[in-house]
Amino acid sequence: MTRLGRMISPTPPPATVSIVIPVKDDSAELARCLRALSLQTRRPDEVIVVDNGSTDASATVAREAGARVVRCDRAGIPAASSAGYDAASGDLILRLDADCLPAASWVQVMTAAFAARPDVGVFAGGAVFVDGPRALRSPLAAAYLGAYALLLAPTLGHLPLFGSNLGFRRDAWHDIRSLAHRADAELHDDLDLAFHFGERHRIRFVADAAMGMSMRPFASRRAFGRRIVRGARTVIVHWPHDFPPIRWTRLALRRILHRLGVPTPRRAS
Repeated sequence: MTRLGRMISPTPPPATVSIVIPVKDDSAELARCLRALSLQTRRPDEVIVVDNGSTDASATVAREAGARVVRCDRAGIPAASSAGYDAASGDLILRLDADCLPAASWVQVMTAAFAARPDVGVFAGGAVFVDGPRALRSPLAAAYLGAYALLLAPTLGHLPLFGSNLGFRRDAWHDIRSLAHRADAELHDDLDLAFHFGERHRIRFVADAAMGMSMRPFASRRAFGRRIVRGARTVIVHWPHDFPPIRWTRLALRRILHRLGVPTPRRAS
């Protein structure tokens, strides 16, 4: 109570944070990633490493670093990531890949973004390459992520998500978890999430959430081609319900109804 006798509203406790990292046979890169997470200016409340059938020491590396290991026997990143989100106990769930290197401020920047914008359910950031030719790391990453956004924003009707630098509220995940395509290992899980999150939750970009990523997925034409095929497959799986003109119209109507305070129906699972 103040001197004037007015009640002061209690300050809500800070949001708790879970970090989810899917991994399969990537123990060396995982060790680097976990080391970077241990140096965060804002330490996460839990780190969950989802072991997707590794035959190397990935699970051991995770446990020795103090991470919680969740086993997922269903093959594929969509299944592994979803298993991690289901297991997370934090108010906020942050996602990155085992071969990523977050800046020391990454968790702090992401949590601050959520605190500043309670109306936003999902935040995504960018990344730069940490390997490959040094002079090409930043421009190639900018070209890749720029092309990714330019191609998918019109398809989605909003910003896409980037699985190597991603955060969302746990209640937003529970809102759409039954819609996620877990069983198809040949889908891009972050693009699948973008379709579902974007239907009911605001997605925004965090420019200051610095992240490093490996150039390995782009090291060969075959690997890059596989990513393109998976991207096209992920889009087509959502048709005809999310065929662009149909989705744009539905999202526009939802936004109008939201502004008018009219509840919008949920999509059936």
